[in-house]
Amino acid sequence: MGVIILNKRINAVFEGGGMRGIGHVGAACIFEKKGYEFVNLAGSSAGAIVASLLAAGYTCEEIRKEMDHVNYMKFKQESLLDRIGTIGKVISILYHYGIYSADYFEEWLNDLLKKKGKVTFKDIKTEINPCGDVPYRLQITASDLTEQKLLILPNDLKDFCIDPDTFPIAKAVRMSMSIPIFYEPYRLMDCNGKEHYIVDGGLLSNYPIWIFDKVKAYPPCHTIGFKFIDEAQETKREVKDMKMNIIEYIWSLASTGLNAKDKQYISASKGDYQRTVTIPTIIQLDGKEKNIGATDFGISDKESDALFYNGSKAARHFLDVWNYDQWKKTYQSSD
Repeated sequence: MGVIILNKRINAVFEGGGMRGIGHVGAACIFEKKGYEFVNLAGSSAGAIVASLLAAGYTCEEIRKEMDHVNYMKFKQESLLDRIGTIGKVISILYHYGIYSADYFEEWLNDLLKKKGKVTFKDIKTEINPCGDVPYRLQITASDLTEQKLLILPNDLKDFCIDPDTFPIAKAVRMSMSIPIFYEPYRLMDCNGKEHYIVDGGLLSNYPIWIFDKVKAYPPCHTIGFKFIDEAQETKREVKDMKMNIIEYIWSLASTGLNAKDKQYISASKGDYQRTVTIPTIIQLDGKEKNIGATDFGISDKESDALFYNGSKAARHFLDVWNYDQWKKTYQSSD
């Protein structure tokens, strides 16, 4: 019985995906219902939102209820310039390097974390971690455009002379979900006074499934990843679906690059697909298929429910066939 309990203590890594994040919640809820405990968590962009709320102590059902009451359109916080129209948005890009501010998003997430008393990284710091030598149970990816490097927060905050203990979790998540051009980048000064532009962690690693692989833990906790797939859309895409605005076009370019990089890493790392819950982004609604995009801020309640269901179904299927002992024997026999 003890072995079963230990095998249900897991690390969880959530891929970025913008408005698709509700699919992660659906999948995580099934794991909770099956008795799994999320110990260390990591994520990029939308995955960082889910990971941070779980790390703060929210249950999946609580997260779902909070998301049911969110007006996602407020996440597209416009300035006076943006309200002028296309010209104003272009000016925003030229002067602020992004159209929308993420201030509202940061305040929203900070308020949620405050309800659980988990505002800074110190609040989720642990001296005794059952899943290894990880002082901070939450790891968030962000991209440093200035240095063209991946940041792992909160640890890399030391490069900016910032004490990780004091840094707000919501601010780190804000950095991770700041889609270039769509959102203004977050600016950080390093120890030498140099300004850095920090954006969406997905640009350099949208699915950091590797992040806990070198963590020393006895007995080891296995890592489960949660990733979106829209391969059916790739094969069924019609000409009319190719019409997109400039933001969708830029996001599509970025997504193509980051997804290709993550796929290359995963395919080169044996066993990663086998430890990944793959969640379809194409939903079935009123007899029709629809692909939920990363910037679909106008997502309806029915669409959100359908994506949540996709995540639940994917998790059930995964757990029906998942066998950690067999996975370890097959892919870590040389460790």
